[in-house]
Amino acid sequence: AFFWLVSLLLASLIWFVSVHLSDREDAKLQYGLLVFGAAVSVLLQEVFRFAYFKLLKKADEGLAMISEDGQSPISLRQMAYVSGLSFGIISGVFSVINILADSIGPGIVGIHGDSPYYFITSAFLTMALVLLHTFWGVIFFDACEKRRYWCLGLVVASHLLTSGLVSFTIW
Repeated sequence: AFFWLVSLLLASLIWFVSVHLSDREDAKLQYGLLVFGAAVSVLLQEVFRFAYFKLLKKADEGLAMISEDGQSPISLRQMAYVSGLSFGIISGVFSVINILADSIGPGIVGIHGDSPYYFITSAFLTMALVLLHTFWGVIFFDACEKRRYWCLGLVVASHLLTSGLVSFTIW
């Protein structure tokens, strides 16, 4: 989760600087910067997922060296699952916090033509993204271990596509 938070911090800083260096009156440019920020966030998440894989690989080697039988007590698949799940959970926490912040604002969702199923739909979407992050983590670690670069590209492309589709439905 820490690596996901650091990637979010860096993406936020890049987006913040780009917005402040641009023309704030140009709505089309600001929308483009928002899309740019989402893409940068996804790419940074995947870079930090790779950095976490490298860190866990070194830790796994160290654990194998100090164990009595020369085997690591935890498998790479278990680490991949836990890593993906932690990325997903922290991503879901941030999504739910934003939704809960909307719920305490003025008015009630659903009165002026909005969907009365906003909160349940958001909960299912968050749950799906947690599961996707878990799957992406497992596939990413396996692809790094077996040097299957097309699988890495598939994870990054599907993550970008999913973020784009979610952003498209929100806007």
